[in-house]
Amino acid sequence: MKDFWKLYLRARLPALGLGILCCAVFAVTFRLYGLPLGAVGYPAAICAAAWVLFVLVRGGKAARKHAALSALTAALTEDMLPEAETVEDADYRRIIALLREARQKQASEAGRKYDDMVAYYTLWAHQIKTPIAAMRLTLQNEDSPLSRRLTAELGRIERYVEMVLAYLRLDGESTDYVLREYELDPILRGAVKKFSGEFIDRRLALDLRPTGMRVLTDEKWLSFVLEQLLSNALKYTPAGSISIYGAAPNTLCIADTGIGIAPEDLPRVFEPGYTGLNGRTDKHASGLGLYLCRRVCRNLGHGISVQSRPGQGTAVLLDLSRKGSSWSKPDKTVRIERENVSQI
Repeated sequence: MKDFWKLYLRARLPALGLGILCCAVFAVTFRLYGLPLGAVGYPAAICAAAWVLFVLVRGGKAARKHAALSALTAALTEDMLPEAETVEDADYRRIIALLREARQKQASEAGRKYDDMVAYYTLWAHQIKTPIAAMRLTLQNEDSPLSRRLTAELGRIERYVEMVLAYLRLDGESTDYVLREYELDPILRGAVKKFSGEFIDRRLALDLRPTGMRVLTDEKWLSFVLEQLLSNALKYTPAGSISIYGAAPNTLCIADTGIGIAPEDLPRVFEPGYTGLNGRTDKHASGLGLYLCRRVCRNLGHGISVQSRPGQGTAVLLDLSRKGSSWSKPDKTVRIERENVSQI
C-alpha cells in the first residue's frame, strides 16, 4: 500500500505544480498593483487545504479500487471489475475484455493443436509397435551374440516408444491408474527379464535379492519406472554389476558400479531435458527418463532419490510407502483395488 500512495501522489504532482504556479502569478500581479499579498495567501492556503482533503478522499477510494483489482485472480471476468467511473476506466474495461477474448482464442487454438499432436504421436507409437513385434519374433529363433545385441537394441527402441506414450499420457485428463496390492518381486523379475540378453551379452553381473515387499501401486506404471531405471543403470555401467535389493522399510534400491554422476549434476537429474556431464558424453541421452520416473512416482505417491559418486556408481532409491499421493488432483482417475495377491 505504501507503493500505491507514492505512485498516486506522484501522478498528482503536475496538478499541484499548476496550482502553485497560479498562486505565484496572482502574487506577482498583486505586488505590481500594490495590493496586499494576504489577499492571495489566505485563499491559496484554503485552496491547498481543500486540495489535500480532496486528494485524501479520492486517494482512499482509489486505494480500495486498487485492493479490489489486486485481489482478482487469473479467472478474471469483466463483471468482476469495479464499476467504471470515468471514460478512462471504461476504456480500460474494454481493453481488458478484448485481451481476455484474444487470450481465450489463443488458448483454444493451442489446445486444439496439442490434441492433434497427441493424437498423431499416439497413433504413431501404436503403429510402430507392429514392425517391432515382427522383428522380435524373427530374432527369437536365433541365439547368437549378434541376435542378442539386436534384441537389446530392439528393446531400447521399445522403451523409447513407451517413453513417448508415457509422456503423452502423463498430462492427459483421462489417465487411469489402477492401484492394487502387489508382491514386488514378480514385478522386479518381469522388468529384469527384458534385459536378460543385454546382461549376458555384456557379461554384467546381476544381484537380484528377494525383497518380500507388498506394495500398493499400479503394476504397469511401476514396471515402466523400473525398466527406465534398469536401462539407465545398464547404459552407464560398462563393467561390473547391478544390484537390486530392499533397503529401509518399503524402499527398493537399484545400485550399479558404473561411471556415477557428477556432484554438480545430482540436484538437477530429475529436470526435463537435463543430461549433465554423462549426457554430453553420450550424445543419444534425452534427459527425459528420470524426469518421467519422478512424475510417475509422484502420481503413484512413491518417492524417488539418487545417490552417486563419480567412478563408484549410482544408487536409485524408490520409497514405495505411498506417504505422499497426488490423487487429490481432479484430473486423475483412480481405482483402488485390494485383492489377495495370489488371485492377481
